[in-house]
Amino acid sequence: MAKALFGHVVAPAALRVAEENAVLRARVRRLEQELEELRAQRDAAIAHELLSLAGDNAEPALA
Repeated sequence: MAKALFGHVVAPAALRVAEENAVLRARVRRLEQELEELRAQRDAAIAHELLSLAGDNAEPALA
């Protein structure tokens, strides 16, 4: 009976690995969100710089 019950109990090491995996997945999600925000900021800064270089007399490219 004890052997049958032991097979159904999660080993502490396996539980710790599962918890660490969940923590790492959450960290990856946060880092991906931060990367997305930084890319958006970079793109906005580039767009702003290009518009400031073009000045008030900017014309459409296909004009």
